[in-house]
Amino acid sequence: MRRLILLRHAKSDWPQNTPDHDRPLAARGRDQAPLIGRYLAEELITPDLAIVSTARRAQETWSLVKEAFPENVAQRDEPRLFAAAADLIIALVQGANSTARTIICVGHNPGFHDAARMLTGHGDRYAFSRMQAHFPTCAFAVIDFDIEDWAAVAPGEGRLDRFLTPKMLGGEDAP
Repeated sequence: MRRLILLRHAKSDWPQNTPDHDRPLAARGRDQAPLIGRYLAEELITPDLAIVSTARRAQETWSLVKEAFPENVAQRDEPRLFAAAADLIIALVQGANSTARTIICVGHNPGFHDAARMLTGHGDRYAFSRMQAHFPTCAFAVIDFDIEDWAAVAPGEGRLDRFLTPKMLGGEDAP
């Protein structure tokens, strides 16, 4: 089995004259990200590999999330995740290190929302319904695949284990 976590970056700020790629987290985002890390650590959902967009807000999100894990998680910065469409996100997962059993990808919408919907074929129907409706900042989907190698990841073959937002963990959701 392989487990994929698709985590949308936390709420970002919009400073004047700052290119989109360089936008930092807002105060709300700095509050959201540690909630996600603590939840994943408490649930023993520890990634072996993090594939992180090079956008500042994604890097800052991952930096705050990973603090909750007891051991260092290998990180691969991936510039193609910035503004990536679902097909590219899936291709990046398919090309991932085959020794990693659990991968977390930290990136952006609409690609992450679309990829999560494309990959999910079955699983928690209530989580799927919530995910279909909205994928706010710092929301994440945990999708399991009954495969031995990431290359076998295919649309419709994943089982949605859970979909959570910061609000569901005691924080605030943002668009």
